[in-house]
Amino acid sequence: MIRFDYHRPEEIEAALQDAVGERTAYLAGGTNLVDLLKENVARPTRIVDINRLPLRGIAETEDGGLRLGALATNSETAYDERVQRRYPLLSSAILAGASPQLRNAATNGGNLNQRTRCYYFYDVATPCNKREPGQGCGAIGGVNRIHAILGASPSCIATHPSDMCVALAALKAEVRVMGPGGERVIPFADYHRLPGDEPERDSTLRPGELVTAIDLPPEDFSAHHTYLKLRDRLSYAFALVSVAAALRIDGGRIAEARIALGGVAHKPWRREDAEEVLRGSTADAAAFERAADLLLDGAQGQGQNDFKIPLARKAILRALAQAAAGTPQSQTDKRIA
Repeated sequence: MIRFDYHRPEEIEAALQDAVGERTAYLAGGTNLVDLLKENVARPTRIVDINRLPLRGIAETEDGGLRLGALATNSETAYDERVQRRYPLLSSAILAGASPQLRNAATNGGNLNQRTRCYYFYDVATPCNKREPGQGCGAIGGVNRIHAILGASPSCIATHPSDMCVALAALKAEVRVMGPGGERVIPFADYHRLPGDEPERDSTLRPGELVTAIDLPPEDFSAHHTYLKLRDRLSYAFALVSVAAALRIDGGRIAEARIALGGVAHKPWRREDAEEVLRGSTADAAAFERAADLLLDGAQGQGQNDFKIPLARKAILRALAQAAAGTPQSQTDKRIA
């Protein structure tokens, strides 16, 4: 671990003023950053501890949605009565991730900005374009069982690790950020980015910007939803494939559909054309097959992760069937419904 300057401001403006230079890191729950510091992957020269900022709590928005404070913990969010009643897909996704101890410490803003768990990213003795651009990608042709099948590039095949973000993508959340240029609101679909030739950039955040809140729109998918997570063990494991599915069914037909995949790309994977093909259809296997075809169009394995393609297809079909039936996957009894 290298030496760094430590700042602990109590106001947002002071935090933004402290966050100068490219090698500044914001510290909230620390459940990811501290690990990266220990492994010598993150090497900030300045750390700005934001835990005293007024960014906690969950509140109603004027349009009838819900605003999640960036410093509200994952546990506070998952167990909030309004989240469980109006956005159970989000609650389920959060409870599918990590462990109770980690969820008690991890924050909403930190969850958005957690970094990949690619083996090569964490091992400083191996090449990794995400850790140090220009080194190459050790996972291509290497150990790549957990890696991307969609949206990858010759520079990087890492995946985004979050469960919460997959649900937020399906719910069309918005991310509120503050920075030197003032406040801006980023649609969730535009927050994370594919690797392209700049895999070191995980998101569209600008230098010095700070996530202050996440806004959930006033839409109700509580009756027909599920978060299905497939992994190597039933707890404390990242997704090989996960599916957040939300449907609104009217008169036996799908009036609105949302689907997002996790564990398969550098960001939560969502395609509006796959959702559009479901709109107006009956909630049956044929419609679900069409949506899966579009979601997985262009999927490509790297050898050891080829199994993810058929696994993802089966997961999409199972998740849509669960959502349509109104029988969401339990995150307590993790046997597939």
